[in-house]
Amino acid sequence: MDAYFSERDSFSNFDKSPILVVGSSERALASAVRTIEASDVRIAGKEPVETALERLERQASASAVWIELDREMGTATSELLHRVTRGVADGWYSAVVSVTAELIDPLTAALNGSDVELIADADDADRVAALALAVGGVGRQTRLSDIAADKNAARLRQLSEEVNRIASTLARLSTGPASVSHAPAPQPQEDVPPVSAETVRSVIRARRLRSRYFSEHLFADPAWDMLLDLLQAEISHLRVPVSSLCIAAAVPATTALRWLKTMVQEGIFIRRADPHDGRRVFVELAPETSAALRRYFAEVGKAAVI
Repeated sequence: MDAYFSERDSFSNFDKSPILVVGSSERALASAVRTIEASDVRIAGKEPVETALERLERQASASAVWIELDREMGTATSELLHRVTRGVADGWYSAVVSVTAELIDPLTAALNGSDVELIADADDADRVAALALAVGGVGRQTRLSDIAADKNAARLRQLSEEVNRIASTLARLSTGPASVSHAPAPQPQEDVPPVSAETVRSVIRARRLRSRYFSEHLFADPAWDMLLDLLQAEISHLRVPVSSLCIAAAVPATTALRWLKTMVQEGIFIRRADPHDGRRVFVELAPETSAALRRYFAEVGKAAVI
């Protein structure tokens, strides 16, 4: 569809239910306010993390909550995130949590696979796109305008294409001989061929070498890069935290998080809480995904898998 929200027309429809802004510092609050005001969305209030929970309980109406974190806040942040994830799950509002890259692991653990939109080190376009998704997710009527009228249309079109690409990738993964989508716990598969860690590492190295000669965006394929990284880790008996997997995806962290969330929802990846650190989550291949990858490598043999 070649129509999207125009910046002023679409967002102004949500004025009756403004955005509550929460920040871990004055700088974080200012950053969030800039994004929201640039999108012409009314702000219900600005609160530090320490008082946000009380304000959230008193807030009569909000289309979304935007939480901007540039540092860890301990118990206050944990309690706030727990309340917000519950509010999102109950359909009271949508929520965006914007963090720095070093906070990806603790925030992923705290959000625990919820429908909260998590973005990390996002640029202005990604931030506006996340806000559009959050505000648009509360089911209110919206007006459409020609795409040329929206100065953020290119990013929103890219976001739409990205979501479609995720859906297409997952459809291909779930319709082949070895379906990995929401399958029951598998029985041990003795016919799965072995794959060496060095074989997978060589493929990953070859993929990264392409950036020496061509622009990286020509080859962005986060789903495949994450699959390869997790397979290598599995063979080597290593555990992969969310932050490391985002780096392996070779795309901006926000894009990687979006892919990761969808792959987990589809049963292709599995999240495991770190038993020794509640602030960290590991990601691993689902058993069916691992078997499919190993059979793939066995079938292509010595051909270049890039």
